[in-house]
Amino acid sequence: MRRAGATEEGAQSINKDIERALYSGITTSEIYRRAFALLRTHRRAAAARYSLKRAVLDFGPSGFPFEAYIAELYRAEGWEAQIDQIVAGACVEHEVDVLLHRPGETTRTYVEAKFHNAAGFKTDLKTVLYVQARIEDIATHDKGARGLVVTNTKFSSQAVQYARCKGLDLLSWDYPEGRSLHERIDKAGLYPITALTTLNHREKMQLLSQRRVLCKALPQDTRALASAGVMGARADAVLEEVGNLCVPGMDR
Repeated sequence: MRRAGATEEGAQSINKDIERALYSGITTSEIYRRAFALLRTHRRAAAARYSLKRAVLDFGPSGFPFEAYIAELYRAEGWEAQIDQIVAGACVEHEVDVLLHRPGETTRTYVEAKFHNAAGFKTDLKTVLYVQARIEDIATHDKGARGLVVTNTKFSSQAVQYARCKGLDLLSWDYPEGRSLHERIDKAGLYPITALTTLNHREKMQLLSQRRVLCKALPQDTRALASAGVMGARADAVLEEVGNLCVPGMDR
């Protein structure tokens, strides 16, 4: 909670409340729900940051919002990014989720985005095996091709071992250390609209269906909120939360 932006006093108070409510057999998800509910009354922006992993899991079954979100993250870091590209290989054409390129460099990075709706799923060895095979096929036409597999959960240990051996880049919620997905999101202040506590589930899904994924884009596109049925005082509350949440590199 402190890393999410709660005050020391607020975090300690919530911690004591949770401790008093503990019982034998309580699940970690129940502890999280209670902590989130209390933190939301203490500081909404902190609650949104605290729920970041859940917010990404809430992108929905299509996977498209995750691909678009990854593209936006790399754009914020200075890359050029395109989504849903068809590229030629020596044997077949390949559909690439995100294509990354740094201005002035010859290397291009071909991204496979593996989205999971539940935190317990891991991206395993067979995924990195087929991605590496695709990169090798593409590299016959693009000598500077690099591969990257991105997931919102974790990789299996075999997947990490194989990727290191082959020089295939991996990015997950907690890997690599110091440059993991959640650390880079925090640094860029690039929070998804699903992190906003002032929107309900239906409104979030409506915005995602319009291909709106970033909360920081909402102040420049207030019509998107109106089309999701969010107007007047509620729209003001959403925009206030956006202003408090989207602060790049906030000191925790």
